[in-house]
Amino acid sequence: MASEEHCSVPPRWRSISLTHVEFPAGDLTGQLLAYTSLLPIAILVGFVTLIVFKRELHTISFFGGLVLNEGVNWLLKHILREPRPCEGAHATLTTEYGMPSSHSQFIWFFVVYFFLFLYLRMHQTNNARCVELLWRHILSITLLGLALSVSYSRVYLLYHTWSQVFYGGVTGSTIGVVWFVFTQEVLTPLFPKMAAWPISEFFLVRDTSLIPNILWFEYTVTRSEARNRQRKLGTKLQ
Repeated sequence: MASEEHCSVPPRWRSISLTHVEFPAGDLTGQLLAYTSLLPIAILVGFVTLIVFKRELHTISFFGGLVLNEGVNWLLKHILREPRPCEGAHATLTTEYGMPSSHSQFIWFFVVYFFLFLYLRMHQTNNARCVELLWRHILSITLLGLALSVSYSRVYLLYHTWSQVFYGGVTGSTIGVVWFVFTQEVLTPLFPKMAAWPISEFFLVRDTSLIPNILWFEYTVTRSEARNRQRKLGTKLQ
């Protein structure tokens, strides 16, 4: 521990916090919306977790689209250079520019891409048609509500104007559609070859493009394997 006579205090300190979202003191709604605006960070953490444990090419492509979307947002902000509302209202900002809103662009890219994946990529594989459609609709409505909440939070907390949030949503949605089409039409036919690369085999990267409903497939395969192992174990014990 350094002694006081050797302590040299820098003239200015900077934070490395990714979650430094400010809200009006004593405002419960503002506090709730501040936590809601952290949803993009939670989504990124979820993607990294899925990639590490699932190592599926479509998930990696989805994540790549999110990274591309963030790059486009950074580029647009530094081209348009439109300031945020109420300059000086917040002490810690990653950039002084607000057009378009990165939070809005991120969440609408994610939601639109997920909608397309949910209704066009995942298909029916069992007889529970009504049940499957019901949970898809419930999930879609929930995601839509979250996207609207994140977008509204940026205006309520004075980080963006309505126009910045709107154009962020339009940009994110557009990139989401384009990236989904690109993934389906260009990348998906290449996934089997990518999965056969030595580096892919080394890292256990897999391609599940030909499996219409990966959740149902993994459930049935896991259940079948567990029963087979249980029968083998029972035979050995007899």
